[in-house]
Amino acid sequence: MDIRKIIGDNTKRARLRRGLTQEQLAELMGLDRAYISGLEQGRRNPTAVTLWRIAVALEIRPADLLKPPAAPRARPRKG
Repeated sequence: MDIRKIIGDNTKRARLRRGLTQEQLAELMGLDRAYISGLEQGRRNPTAVTLWRIAVALEIRPADLLKPPAAPRARPRKG
């Protein structure tokens, strides 16, 4: 999976958990809403500074933005 998509998905998940709109997050970070939209869609390649600013705005650890999705657990076979 593309790291940009992972960061975007994690940003969106954390933003929604905080009950923020893209516009509100952008305002907290001093960025344009279109940047947040592109980021969440995996079209942006944020710098380390931007990752830090996202984490501060969302009150999460920067490492949380880089975590890949958990692999689905295999279901036990019946029979």
